[in-house]
Amino acid sequence: MPTAIITGGTDGIGRALAGTYLERGHEVVIVGTNPEKGKTFEAYGDRARFLQADLSLVTENLRVVQWLTERYPAVDVLILGARFHRSTRVETPDGFESNFALFYLSRYLLGHGLAGLLGRAERAVVLNFGGSGRTGPVRWDDLQLRHDYPGTGALGHGGALCDLLGVHFTEVHPGIPYVMNHPGVVATSFAGEYDTATATFVDRLRTSGKPVAQAVAQILPFLDAPPAPLTAVLEGVRVPTDTPAFDPADAARLHQLTEELLTQRAYPSVIFR
Repeated sequence: MPTAIITGGTDGIGRALAGTYLERGHEVVIVGTNPEKGKTFEAYGDRARFLQADLSLVTENLRVVQWLTERYPAVDVLILGARFHRSTRVETPDGFESNFALFYLSRYLLGHGLAGLLGRAERAVVLNFGGSGRTGPVRWDDLQLRHDYPGTGALGHGGALCDLLGVHFTEVHPGIPYVMNHPGVVATSFAGEYDTATATFVDRLRTSGKPVAQAVAQILPFLDAPPAPLTAVLEGVRVPTDTPAFDPADAARLHQLTEELLTQRAYPSVIFR
């Protein structure tokens, strides 16, 4: 039985994709923090599973990788969609800025950590909801956004890091297609903690954004038949990956910096060369 793993799968596009893969006969594991939403999903049957985890923490990502490795011989679909907006800067117990930890580092850890299971699938694919080339530039001298924290822009910065993550992932794991997707403004829950002005704006987006079903329809063709080892998609349209946003040298630089950050925080055992 094919297996799909979805972070951020309790709401929005992730939840809709979870339903799609259930209908296709996959066993689907959604990873999230809300047990009530997890129970609601598991009510769909034995092939619907929920794993509670706080993916902003390095140890929780490692636990998820171990849990999946112990239970599944292969992973066919890995969807990396967890994110949580904060209007003010917050650091995790690991000492990482919260968006960096959840939006980027979790996807680094899960993607590389599950590459072995993905490699055993007949036709694997990874989907990362990143910036698809439009959310840079990267703050190379301030990856943790300690200075002039940009609020909503912190998500955009994470998206730019994810684009580079996809570039390096395909170099390290060339047999596993990797799809970057920026779906545009979609009417989802917009999970986060917002200041008053941002909350008002987000409330409008919850009703004015495109329907979730439309966003899913725009990305499914690229998951079903990835046209290249690395594919970038912006609102259903494939975009070139030979632009500065996908620069291989920058991707290698980010990978090295990530290794250094993990080593500094006593996680050298999870370095992925």
